[in-house]
Parts: sequence; C-alpha cells; structure tokens
Amino acid sequence: MLIVNPYSTGVEKSRLEKVEAELGRVADVELRETEGPGHATAIAAEAAGTVDAVVVYSGDGTYNEAVNGAAGRVPFGFVPGGGASVFPRALGLGRDPVAAAATIASALAEGRRRSIGLGRVNGRRFLFSAGLGVDGEAVRKVDDRGRTEQGKRASNLVYGLMVVRTVLEHRLRLDPQLEIEGHGRAAFLFVANGHPYTYAGPLPFTLLRDAQFEQGLHFVAPREVRPLKVPSLVLHMFRGTSAEDPAVLAGQDVDGLVVRCDHPLPLQADGEDLGDVTEATFVAERDALTVLA
Repeated sequence: MLIVNPYSTGVEKSRLEKVEAELGRVADVELRETEGPGHATAIAAEAAGTVDAVVVYSGDGTYNEAVNGAAGRVPFGFVPGGGASVFPRALGLGRDPVAAAATIASALAEGRRRSIGLGRVNGRRFLFSAGLGVDGEAVRKVDDRGRTEQGKRASNLVYGLMVVRTVLEHRLRLDPQLEIEGHGRAAFLFVANGHPYTYAGPLPFTLLRDAQFEQGLHFVAPREVRPLKVPSLVLHMFRGTSAEDPAVLAGQDVDGLVVRCDHPLPLQADGEDLGDVTEATFVAERDALTVLA
C-alpha cells in the first residue's frame, strides 16, 4: 500500500510515478491518496491486515497519522515528500524521494527491517518529537500562516524561525510554568524519540546527541529563560549537549514523563498542533514500529 498526501510540499506527479515504479519492481502496489486530515490513519488501519508493507510518501504529519493507524501491525517505509521530512532523514534516507523508494524496495525484497520505539503523548503516538510550550506555540504560528494555493504548508525553516520569534515575543524571558514530575519546574519542554529533534532547513537540531530510536524517550526542559542565557542555551541545543547545562532539566532513555502546567499550554507532536493542555503524559513504546531500512 502506497499512501500519498498530494498536498505535501515535495509530492509531484512526475516523482510519484517514479516512486511507484521503484516499489513496483518488488511488489504489487496499490496507490491511495489522502483526502483530508486523519485519512491516512484510516487507510493504514484498513491496509494493515491485507498488505506486506505500508509505504507513505508525504510529510511528517501524514507519517504520524499512518503510524497511529497501524504501528506494530505491518512494516512501514517512509518516502520524503514534505518540506522537512524529518523522520526518513533521521532514519538515514536522503531527501530524494526516488532514491528513498529504491532503498525501501530493496529492504522489502531482502527482508531488511529495523525495530524502533515510538513516543506517545496523551494517547497520540509520535515518531520523533513532541513539545509543550514554546515548541507548540511555534507549530501553531506555522499553521496560522495557512497554505499556498497548491495546499502546501510552510517549510521547516519557517518553523525554526517561528521558534525564535516566539522566544523574542516573550522578550527573551520565560519563567517556570510547568512541573515535570520527579524532575522539577521548567519554562517549556522538548521531548525527543531519537535525533535529530528536527531540522532548520538543512541544519539538524540535535537536542541530545546520544538519543537513539531504539531507546526510550529523551527530554530537555530549560528551567527558565533569561536574555543573557539565550546564546548558551541555543548553542547547547544545536550541539546536542543540553544535558551538560546546569540551567536545563534533561533526561535520556526514560520510560515516561508526567507534566503539569500552571495554565493551558500548546502541545505538539511531530509538528501537529494537539491543542492546549494543562497536563501531558508521555510514554515510551519500545519496539513499537517495524521500519523497512
């Protein structure tokens, strides 16, 4: 089953034909295009009991939907078709969708598979990242920009700029506003399932350099943000050395987190806005997804 979001930034008819041809070298391919939010979840769930693999050609939001429909029931392949396509790039695939499809086809034919973990927040699975506070605000700002006439969403570079804009809007000052049970109070929270956390265009945002998809969850939560501390905070995050910063709460390979907010804060998972919450429960689901790799 090849699930395609025709509105993803990098999905074009000519590329789609080549992607389908690469997969067609090793399997009969049934193509399904998504028609709106949540449709990929339904397609994947329906396909899980009848196909040998589900391959998704889209951006990260549609990957997330499909995995929420059928993780653990069928092997998955991910073809980069979004503005960032963080997840397939983090798995080691390049940005070229045809080359990625060829790699996935070979893995399917040769039985090469990789078992990785997923995260779950308030019941919603995520592939690579989730965030509470600044991260969620940035995702919402990207969504507020709307889409192009062709239905394309803003790029992940825009997301990175929105993170910066969000911090600036707070005048580079954020006080503690949430409690991470067993760890302490913080201004906002990033939760990663692997690395990188995301990309700002071609530049990886690593967060924690030792994070692995085969492990549990990893988190970074600045205790507070002050103007003089911002350069050091950003440098640590891009280097993946946040755990070494005494001004930051951090944890690696944890089974879960319970977070309580002083007031409703925006929550995001894999770049999808999950609304405002006052409490978030994060759970590591180990060996939850079989990937063609």
